[in-house]
Amino acid sequence: SGTARHGRVGMQSALFLAVRHGGRMERGSRRRSEAEEADKGRMKRTIIKDWKTRLSYFLQNSSNSNKRKSKKAGKHRNYFRPSPEEAQLWSEAFDELLANKYGLAAFRAFLKSEFCEENIEFWLACEDFKKTKSPQKLTSKAKKIYNDFIEKEAPKEINIDFQTKNMIAQNIQEATHTCFSAAQKRVYSLMENNSYPRFLESEFYQELCKKTPVSRAAQGT
Repeated sequence: SGTARHGRVGMQSALFLAVRHGGRMERGSRRRSEAEEADKGRMKRTIIKDWKTRLSYFLQNSSNSNKRKSKKAGKHRNYFRPSPEEAQLWSEAFDELLANKYGLAAFRAFLKSEFCEENIEFWLACEDFKKTKSPQKLTSKAKKIYNDFIEKEAPKEINIDFQTKNMIAQNIQEATHTCFSAAQKRVYSLMENNSYPRFLESEFYQELCKKTPVSRAAQGT
């Protein structure tokens, strides 16, 4: 009958439109998915590029501060990009990371990206302070560390409790090598338990651990 024929035509038209609409939706979804992947890829490349820029800066500064040491044979190796096996060692212990020149620079670059680089800078300043032999230099360095990292609203103020700050303020009047020991332990623990695990999960560290061939020309970054 005419009614049945009309119904069949209507169903066919609806089916055609549904298939056509479904095809468009599928293509649109695929395009969106591809665009999202492309955006993720661009973002990842940007992150890696920013990391490499910061890393180059810290490696260069580290190299300049160790000119006399670097004249000895083999001292340059730590400034080159590590092998994946060497990079993977950093995940075994926080000290493994800090003991490697490239690893330390990479960690500093990571902390800078998280806006908490004052922690590693304070830790390094304390390491240098403990090696100071001259009493006069010990006092002047103690005051500088206090002014830079400890006192209220210091330019690189670290997050330590008021009691520890007060103790440091008293101790630097007659500076000894243990002036900053409590604060350094606190900052070390903070980095080890918070920043270090995030560094190991970062895009840059994961890239260092990939076993992909790298040309010698690119190894410096």
